[in-house]
Amino acid sequence: MAAMKITSWNVNSVRTRESHVAEFLAREQPDLLLLQEIKCEEHQFPALRFAELGYKSAVSGQKSYNGVAILHRAEVTINHRKLPGMGEEDSHARYIEAELGGISVGNLYLPNGNSGGDAGYAYKLAWMRALYAHASAMLEADRDFILAGDYNVCPTDADYAPGALPKTDALVRPETRAAFNALIWLGLTDALRALYPTETLYTFWDYQAGAWDRDIGLRIDHALLSPRIVERLTGFVISKAERAKTQPSDHVPVSVVID
Repeated sequence: MAAMKITSWNVNSVRTRESHVAEFLAREQPDLLLLQEIKCEEHQFPALRFAELGYKSAVSGQKSYNGVAILHRAEVTINHRKLPGMGEEDSHARYIEAELGGISVGNLYLPNGNSGGDAGYAYKLAWMRALYAHASAMLEADRDFILAGDYNVCPTDADYAPGALPKTDALVRPETRAAFNALIWLGLTDALRALYPTETLYTFWDYQAGAWDRDIGLRIDHALLSPRIVERLTGFVISKAERAKTQPSDHVPVSVVID
């Protein structure tokens, strides 16, 4: 079975970062590129630019906010364009799932939870409960899957630079971490920690307060793997150099490699 590379990247506006994404595709050639926070509707997505590089686009967009997309070379089946369990009243474009080579790949942009007061945080937890229910259903159905994207969760204190966040931040609150740990206890594996259990590694550096230059980072972009996929895991790569480019996203690409 040929190796497969699946990359996740919160691009913080795909139209602003179009050239960065195109350069990454040409250089790295992932089988799937999962984009979050594209900040545009489907008709505004620069699909033609990526098609020139051999990638088709599946988009779940939203005007000015949120939005997710999957760029793919081989044909895929789109299973979902919204997270199962989130009602029709949920207008946020935060999830899209594709099937490739017998693997379901969910691309997610989990709510931050720091805006909107108590209601905003409740929405984050409700979204995490729906993600848990969906993962549980896929395990029950004996499916192989990867859930990757911007989780907006620092699972432990080792996942953010000292002083980067207050304890009251929604990314580190006990309820947030409990919801993330529930996915692990369900039987999923944090791909990075499977290969790098103790290293200090970040995937996000804020634009403010010289965070990049001072290496004040967070690890909030994750890939959770179902049991049989973990057995095939051979690599996890953080493309840190993307953050040093002109007009970068505040997140960098993270890639899972399975054989």
